[in-house]
Amino acid sequence: MEKHFHLNTPLLESVSMSKHVGTIVYLKMENSQPSGSFKIRGIGHLCQQLARQSKGVVCSSGGNAGMAAAYVARKMGVPATIIVPSSSPQLVVQRLQDQGATVKMIGRVWDDANAEALRLAETEGLTYVPPFDHPLLWQGHATMISEVAASLGPGVKPGAVLVAVGGGGLLCGVIQGLKDVGWTDVPIVAMETVGADCFNAAVKAGRVVTLDDITSEAKCLGAKTVCKKAFEYSQCSELTIISELVTDQQALHAVETFLDEERVLVEMACGAALAAVYSRLIHRLQDEGRLPTQLGPLLVIVCGGSSVDMEQLAYLKHKLHT
Repeated sequence: MEKHFHLNTPLLESVSMSKHVGTIVYLKMENSQPSGSFKIRGIGHLCQQLARQSKGVVCSSGGNAGMAAAYVARKMGVPATIIVPSSSPQLVVQRLQDQGATVKMIGRVWDDANAEALRLAETEGLTYVPPFDHPLLWQGHATMISEVAASLGPGVKPGAVLVAVGGGGLLCGVIQGLKDVGWTDVPIVAMETVGADCFNAAVKAGRVVTLDDITSEAKCLGAKTVCKKAFEYSQCSELTIISELVTDQQALHAVETFLDEERVLVEMACGAALAAVYSRLIHRLQDEGRLPTQLGPLLVIVCGGSSVDMEQLAYLKHKLHT
């Protein structure tokens, strides 16, 4: 049996969030992974398949994918180079270096960093670890849904799944997982912040589009183009994917409320998913008839928190409340 790098994370019932939405809310605590986010599932799986004999891995990431790649590479005894955009907090750079990775800062947004990662993979013969767009990643991420199914037990399934979308890797993994356990009829509420909304823009346009810029503070959602597979899923009649946006202020408020109520600090990207509960968006979707009034248990993917600390939180509060 192959050793996994990821943990089987807790599935916790949140009494306070359940009170907000009027149905049981379960939290899949992916923030408790060794690298701080769900990314380790897919990246661990991909590296096991592709990087065993590698000279080294290279990954472009504003945070969580880089942390996962650095962690897995260290465990595999393989060198890691992580390319981050200049928008990455110093905290992330330090944590990557603590994992033994070489960190290079290139460009302003993830897309710039990614171009450099692809160049290094080509010129130095490194294994390229994509942060979100690869079937092996989605396969790895899908394991979180089979864990949820095992935790809930036979005959229980979510009324809906709440998930944050950046480049679309988590969304693709969740859908793969729902297929694996036979839950394709469960609606997915795909959450983004205004200004990092490449999935929502694609859904509205009816085709994959590239954003001009990332203006949201939820930097970990900061891909300018969603992966093609996520868009294809949005057009698929067998699935119900509801694409919704919240403001940075709503995402930050969700982070603060979650910290108060659950005693857990997560990043803004994760706050986008939590905000669906705290900003009454779930109620609005029920009022509009897009989610059932009698909603089964709500499954919230608490995707991660490796790029936030109290100092970063204070900075965001100052920036977004002034």
